[in-house]
Amino acid sequence: MKRDKRNQPPDLPAQIAKAIRDSILAGDLMADDRLPSESDLAETFAVSRPTVREALKRLAAQSLIRTERGAFGGAFVRRLSYKEAQALHATASTLLLSINEVDFDIACEARFAMEKSCTALAALRRTGDDLAAMRAEIHRQSQPDLSDEAFCASDVALHRALVDAAANPILSYQLAGAVEAMQPLMNMITFSARSRSQIVRLHTRLTDAVEARDAIGADTVLSELESYTLELGKRFIASRAASG
Repeated sequence: MKRDKRNQPPDLPAQIAKAIRDSILAGDLMADDRLPSESDLAETFAVSRPTVREALKRLAAQSLIRTERGAFGGAFVRRLSYKEAQALHATASTLLLSINEVDFDIACEARFAMEKSCTALAALRRTGDDLAAMRAEIHRQSQPDLSDEAFCASDVALHRALVDAAANPILSYQLAGAVEAMQPLMNMITFSARSRSQIVRLHTRLTDAVEARDAIGADTVLSELESYTLELGKRFIASRAASG
């Protein structure tokens, strides 16, 4: 028997959490600002303190607030770092791609289109450390005894270094989902069929182009990587269909 949703009590903690979250996003509450006490919030929203406490737990789970103990403690708006935001974004993207069916070619198209958006800045701003990070991963990928898992992790690390070479934290955040979530899922499909030597050659050319500040050349290599990834994905999907 289906429950009548019209007769269900409202989720008061969710409503309170949303109201406070909206205030944070609107700028009414800034980073490190102290929230009103539980009793004040309970009076403001006309609810019990346990209800307020549950709302604050939800906000803490979303990394929007932090709590401190002591005479000067309480709940404070959390100052979220870009690094933490990237991790949250990558996790959400992984869940979305895992739970929802997305065509391989659509995911591939999105991932490479987003990555190409940073190549001009990466070629312009790359530092010696950025190049060293990319070269280190290429060297790692060239080791014959490297496991498939380690090769895939190195693949992600190289493209993460390319994105970070753009020296734009907002861009790095936006691309975290593409590199940290999409690419591992693509690697799961293509790793058994792809040629490691081919990947190493493409990665070497990509790094060479970035070092030469050749944004067009870097985009060309990314296009070749996209074509190669699509080809491998189609082979894998076709083989599964044939065996199924």
